[in-house]
Amino acid sequence: MNPLAFGGASMDGGAYAFLTDLARHTPHGVNLLIASWSDYGLALFAGLMLLGWWRARHGDSAAVARALAAPVVVVAAFVLDDLVKSVFDEQRPCLTLHTVTVEACPGPGDWSFPSNHSAIAAAAAVALFLCDRQLGRIAVPAALLMGASRVWIGVHYPHDVAVGLVVGALVAWWLTPLAGRAAPLVDRIRGGWLRPLVAAR
Repeated sequence: MNPLAFGGASMDGGAYAFLTDLARHTPHGVNLLIASWSDYGLALFAGLMLLGWWRARHGDSAAVARALAAPVVVVAAFVLDDLVKSVFDEQRPCLTLHTVTVEACPGPGDWSFPSNHSAIAAAAAVALFLCDRQLGRIAVPAALLMGASRVWIGVHYPHDVAVGLVVGALVAWWLTPLAGRAAPLVDRIRGGWLRPLVAAR
């Protein structure tokens, strides 16, 4: 076993068990809705980033650069989160605690800490907030709901989600403003045949 492994159940296993038990007694239709959001909700962030790029074309070059960089920021957050995950071999809580969960429990070796879904959602939400406050006001609560749904369906401890959210948010908070420095490149593109990609008119 990895010497850096730690027992997630000792941290917030009680909270996890409480939530999964609550989910077990929740109507099937509600659980189906939450599980669908947990599995497919990241598509919302992709759509919001696309909309953010479309709206940014009406703004200055730095705004366009930040909007175009949002998907790259999300990928960077995922890579960093996955590197952290590879350091810790925290087993999924549904395997450790043998709980009945809304979704089937991932198999051994599909590590739990931190949550990739949460990191991706948080990175997208912060990048969107720094690019477009209106879209950010949609994305930030959606990211929190994504994290909560991962615990509800039984595949993550609360601390997995919390750390994933922090990793994603910090990566986006650092990288998104840096992307604005690519404004001169956007200016050059605006002078060429790719202008429609970076300018509304």
